[in-house]
Amino acid sequence: MENKGSDEVEKLKTKFMSMWHNMKYSWALKSKTAFSRSSPVFLLGKCYHFKADDDDYPSEDFQGFSIMGNVEAFRKDFASRLWLTYREDFPPLPGSTLTSDCGWGCMLRAGQMMIAQALVLHYLGRDWCWPEALTLPPLDVESRTTTAAKRFVTSMQASLQSTSRISESRASLAPQAQVLGFAEEADTHLNEEYHRNLVSWFADVSSAPLGLHRLVHLGSAMGKQAGDWYGPALVAHILKEAVKEATEPGLAGITVYVSQDCTVYSLDVMDCHKAPKAGEASGGTAEGPPVVEHTELSATAMLPETQAVIILIPVRLGGERTNPEYFGFAKKILSLEYCIGIIGGKPKHACYFVGFQDDSLIYMDPHYCQSFVNVSTSDFPLQSYHCPSPKKMPFSKMDPSCTFGFYSKSAQDYERIREELSKLLEPTAKYPAFTFVQGRSTDYELPVDLSAEKREWHFPRDARRTFTTSGDFVLL
Repeated sequence: MENKGSDEVEKLKTKFMSMWHNMKYSWALKSKTAFSRSSPVFLLGKCYHFKADDDDYPSEDFQGFSIMGNVEAFRKDFASRLWLTYREDFPPLPGSTLTSDCGWGCMLRAGQMMIAQALVLHYLGRDWCWPEALTLPPLDVESRTTTAAKRFVTSMQASLQSTSRISESRASLAPQAQVLGFAEEADTHLNEEYHRNLVSWFADVSSAPLGLHRLVHLGSAMGKQAGDWYGPALVAHILKEAVKEATEPGLAGITVYVSQDCTVYSLDVMDCHKAPKAGEASGGTAEGPPVVEHTELSATAMLPETQAVIILIPVRLGGERTNPEYFGFAKKILSLEYCIGIIGGKPKHACYFVGFQDDSLIYMDPHYCQSFVNVSTSDFPLQSYHCPSPKKMPFSKMDPSCTFGFYSKSAQDYERIREELSKLLEPTAKYPAFTFVQGRSTDYELPVDLSAEKREWHFPRDARRTFTTSGDFVLL
């Protein structure tokens, strides 16, 4: 009886905390992010300048990076990135009664956003922008409770139902449009199919290969349960397993490599590029949203003897605080076109870093509770998966524990990435954030499978100890 009573108390606590978090994170703060017009803004390898707003503003160079546009171009680029946030009222998570991840799932959401950016690069390219990006209402227009959010999503779904037949007609006419010369319209429709398909892979249902339910399930094997807080290193390993075990045909041409002890073993990455997934599907289709495996982009991404690799590098950039010596290095990383961002944040407050201006990081914030969206419906609303309002945070507030992400399309791409990153690491050679080593991890007799504790801590706990590769590594 005592056990039954304590279970009831725990359930009550869980419900209360869930209700509190839903209310707490369902209010949009009316705070605007200030950007300087005199300094360039970098966003995942692209540079924007805000000095002039007209489209005829002449292109120029800034420290070797060409300036791509103005304020509107930046807004459209930022709002086109996939935004994964807290959700509520989804089916219960594995091993729990939780129907929301408010208050604890922010790092998992940040990890989802980083993988989503890699998939956008993989299927759509870095220049892709969502045509409706600039139509998103700013989050600071009004403060919405969860009830208001539900009404918003419900009304959006109702309004879109009336256009579903039109969209279906366009789908059947797309090949004809190409024949008739309307290539641009057909291409736009094709990109929209990719867009919706990518979003569906992150849906909050157990069948989604990269959804929260799947990540929580994989996390349980590493000692974490729904409601626990996840660190950036553990999330990297969970994402690796999620992509590895995915049966979705569209994910067959991509895999994830996670570095060990801040060391990237080049032959291991090369092996990832060469080895196709076991049971790779060819020509099959999946239920739910349209799987775009028959398209030209998918065909090139799923070559029989090669696959793209998402490289995740968990690091610690200091002791209790991030060492200022790494600020410049982080900026250079975010200036690279193949960078897919950094997951980290402030202590117990996860963020997805996508750029910077001066000494402030630009990030996407998962701490905003939105209602569950049923992605199996035709033309499900996409608005809640895109953020119109970037946020900034000083580098000095950045937690030292984080994970860098990179997208490598081929073995040739990896060689270029390795060379460029090695040059960026040279100024910090005495205290590198991470290192590249020729060979495989097995050559150094490193364990392939790490415990949950080891995954969370990629540095010796005794600061006096060092890990030796081609040189000594210590923390500042």
